[in-house]
Amino acid sequence: MPKEKPELSDAMRKKMSVKKAEKNPIKGTKFTIAISSAKGGVGKSTFATNLALALKNIGCKVGLLDADIYGPSIPKMFGINEKPKSDGEKLEPIKKYDIQCMSIGFLTDQETPMIWRGPMVTSAIKTFTQKVNWQDLDFIIVDMPPGTGDTQLTFAQDIKMDGAIIVSTPQEVALLDVKRGIRMFDKLGVKILGLIDNMSFFTGDDGKKYKIFGEGGVKELAKEFKKEFLSEISINPEVGKCGDKGKPIVEADPDHEISMIYLELAKKIKSKYL
Repeated sequence: MPKEKPELSDAMRKKMSVKKAEKNPIKGTKFTIAISSAKGGVGKSTFATNLALALKNIGCKVGLLDADIYGPSIPKMFGINEKPKSDGEKLEPIKKYDIQCMSIGFLTDQETPMIWRGPMVTSAIKTFTQKVNWQDLDFIIVDMPPGTGDTQLTFAQDIKMDGAIIVSTPQEVALLDVKRGIRMFDKLGVKILGLIDNMSFFTGDDGKKYKIFGEGGVKELAKEFKKEFLSEISINPEVGKCGDKGKPIVEADPDHEISMIYLELAKKIKSKYL
């Protein structure tokens, strides 16, 4: 017969409780906000970059941490082609558009595949959260990788995360993964600030809205899990073009209708924390 697991002593329980309470904010920052999807290809990195810029535009000091080790997007979307400086102890974030940025893509060749096992990913994340000289930030926006794996667990267990925003398309196959992401954050005790319905529709030349990926799925999911539904963001070719050029739409065209959506989201987030 299998041996019964020994019950935890009061001392061990106390030690675990203390360890749980000792999670710290990333040094040099006030609030850490994760942008997650659990599903790839839903525009999470586009959302993270533009939200960071919108927060900057309303007077916040913002950092952007690209935590997607296997598929970093920030170097391309911010047009950064340099390596961060280091004093041998800490890395200096690269500043672009008044945003402090860090990504594994700054340290490796863009065409080099990251064939890393879990412990190496965890080590890289700890470097970015403990050995980067983030300076006087109100918010650090973390662009999470897809899935519910090592990166998410490392952040949730070691870092004081102040909230997560979940991005999805209305497509059912995306929503299946989003459900897993919601349950993961709930189980890890990370507050979900709300859900975003990205690429929600496309407005044709005839002025009609075309629901390419379905309709209402993200809003219904928010209702099902009792989370706030934050906004719909449409498909717009300019968003992709700006990102490919290394100047996201909020920076390239602050008055664009998409930029105004990000501005309202930024105001809502700022009001919750500052």
